[in-house]
Amino acid sequence: MKADLSDLEAFAAVARARGFRDAARNMGGSASALSEAVRRLEGRLGVRLLHRTTRSVAPTEAGERLLDRLTPALREVEAALDVVNGFRERPAGSLRLNVPLSAAELVLPAIIPPFLAAYPEIRLEVIAEDGLVDLLAAGCDAGIRYDERLAKDMIAVPIGPRVQRFAAAAAPAYLERHGRPRHPRDLLGHACLRGRFSTGALTSWEFERGGKVVRVEPTGPFVVSVSAMRLAIEAAVAGAGIVHLFEDWVRPYLDSGAREPQPEPWGVAV
Repeated sequence: MKADLSDLEAFAAVARARGFRDAARNMGGSASALSEAVRRLEGRLGVRLLHRTTRSVAPTEAGERLLDRLTPALREVEAALDVVNGFRERPAGSLRLNVPLSAAELVLPAIIPPFLAAYPEIRLEVIAEDGLVDLLAAGCDAGIRYDERLAKDMIAVPIGPRVQRFAAAAAPAYLERHGRPRHPRDLLGHACLRGRFSTGALTSWEFERGGKVVRVEPTGPFVVSVSAMRLAIEAAVAGAGIVHLFEDWVRPYLDSGAREPQPEPWGVAV
């Protein structure tokens, strides 16, 4: 037989206060509401819990026994709710994030240190992979997704830079040997270093200028898993071909002169 928690709390308050009015003052409610709650509880249990007179209220023997068992139980309930309220006031516990490899390298480094400093009681775990997974099925609390890979039923908020550019780049030595492409379609005649997702799909090469988008599917001597794209970067630095990646990944090499952006002035923003 189930009893409503609020009815149990009402009975305990009245039994301890030995009156409906005093109990109502203690609980910040009305005497009539408490009286109705006690009647409802007695009716559900089929046992009288309180002796009522015009001057006093006292627990019956059944009421005394119930109060003895109920008092510590209600304290435990209150303590349990206080623990939950602590999460609202001071976030704590485990937080598991599923993120693309690119986000793990380009977005999270600027976010995680201040986050951990602000919430020292949170234990953060980041699972980085190139394939899309069901966040809940994978046991994750949240994830990072790019717009085009965002499921329709996901609740999303922006995080990190709103625009990330791609860049195609090659080493100066490669360009001296094979010439400099001037248009994205020129890449079809070059050695291009491709990436492949865990699904088997190759990464797309997309360029934009003045609202015009050009997509190409070049070939080349080297294909590497997206999870190991650093290999493609090093191969490009060594002069093996042209690579197409997030600009932030190749920016250190462009700034040092180890590689040059190709084909200028095309680019793409995502």
